Amino acid sequence: MTTTTQTEAGRPTLGARYATFMSRHSSLMPTFAAIVILIVLLVGAQLAFGNFITPRNLSALLLNNAYLLILAVGLTFVILTGGIDLSVGSVMAFTGILCAKLLAEGLPAIVAIPLMLLGGAAIGLLIGVLVHYFDVQPFIASLAGLFLARGLAFVVSLSSIRVEDPAVLWLQRTRLTVGDWYLTPTGILALLIVAIGVFITQWTRFGRTIYAIGGNEQSARLMGLPVARTKILVYVISGVCGGLAGLVLTAYSGAGYPLNGVGTELDAIAAVVIGGTLLTGGSGYVIGSMIGVLVYGVIKTVIAFMGAEQSWTRIIIGGLLLVFIVVQRFIVTRSDRRR
Repeated sequence: MTTTTQTEAGRPTLGARYATFMSRHSSLMPTFAAIVILIVLLVGAQLAFGNFITPRNLSALLLNNAYLLILAVGLTFVILTGGIDLSVGSVMAFTGILCAKLLAEGLPAIVAIPLMLLGGAAIGLLIGVLVHYFDVQPFIASLAGLFLARGLAFVVSLSSIRVEDPAVLWLQRTRLTVGDWYLTPTGILALLIVAIGVFITQWTRFGRTIYAIGGNEQSARLMGLPVARTKILVYVISGVCGGLAGLVLTAYSGAGYPLNGVGTELDAIAAVVIGGTLLTGGSGYVIGSMIGVLVYGVIKTVIAFMGAEQSWTRIIIGGLLLVFIVVQRFIVTRSDRRR
């Protein structure tokens, strides 16, 4: 006599295999959902406009969202530990205007760029120290970093500073073309950051420690894992990514501006969550965050094709965010029951 989960030969049915796979890989569900949404958006846009899925549009998708992708990678590290970083948009503005100011004063790019990255790392270090050693909630600590970075941006300059350095402008103006496809150095940099993020989180001890802290920080500490160093370092990484995003945005716009990045931290957090990273930490993937950024970029492009107000982008992303938070809640509840 057979059971409902096995065939007469004793082998699991397709349904049983699917149930087993999903029970073991439930953390992949939100990322799979984001991939499905991305495909539906692309197909729907192609059917609606007829010329949406073209090499030019898809190449521009990476070009226009390279800075957001870099921010999302840094935020993924932080959110995987159960933290949050609200300062990334302001750090991007501060490092961008700092770079523009240093270049305008005659400093070579080879010196200005490391200094802007150090500025982002310093703010990330400050937030990490507040979170771990002073037990300040990540929301409050990163909010302080947000105000600090934005204030420093206005200290550097109250107005836009044009960038004329050929090395920085080369990052955006250079086109590596293959047929109708093209790629810029800023896009290559964003993809390189994604690749490094995937490698660190999936194949290094540091990455395993990040997941362990997000899963249960107390257990990670009892296992002898370097909790303090890891928690501080993820905020430093987020700060460095903010600096790199500042460089990319400065190259993209050709100028530094102290009001750049207002609200961008929320876009980056939304992309990370849509990509499947749990806000409670311990589950998520860098590649999922990239999918989340692409979903955001496609929605923004579709709104532009329709000629509608860009405020609809916020509305649609907000709706998707609510859906994914519900999915995340379901995953957490299911995991708790299995324990």
